[in-house]
Amino acid sequence: MSIIELLIEKYQLQPHPEGGYFKEVYRSDQELNSSVHGETRNAVTHIYFLLTKGQLSRFHKVLHDEIWNFYEGDSLKLIEFDGENMVETVIGKENQSYMKVIKADVFQAAETIGDYTLVGCSVAPGFDFKDFSFLSENQQEVIKKQFSDYSRFI
Repeated sequence: MSIIELLIEKYQLQPHPEGGYFKEVYRSDQELNSSVHGETRNAVTHIYFLLTKGQLSRFHKVLHDEIWNFYEGDSLKLIEFDGENMVETVIGKENQSYMKVIKADVFQAAETIGDYTLVGCSVAPGFDFKDFSFLSENQQEVIKKQFSDYSRFI
């Protein structure tokens, strides 16, 4: 059994709609009202997230800050798109940078720069699929025209 198969089995990872595999491992009992939309959310949530060679985490955003933590495998390339600019950050052993915060309402995408990357992602206030979205058609067109190298993350 490969290391990837072992990780999927050990952590009971399932396919994620944005790409890769995930498993929610923590959802706080404490709740609060989001300052973004006033709805109740758990204070914090945390998932394990696995990307393997050839898989992409497609551009998406959440309405609250997301903290990525590197756990094992190869380094991870994170891409941020604020509607005008693209910014790349690498986290992992390669540069000994093990976390990155993606601010609320910023589109993000990711890919491993090797065979696989296992990370953890925490969202506060906690993640809810109601707060998750992919790029609109207009935003996709902006990327295709102005940042064509990133079109594969759509």
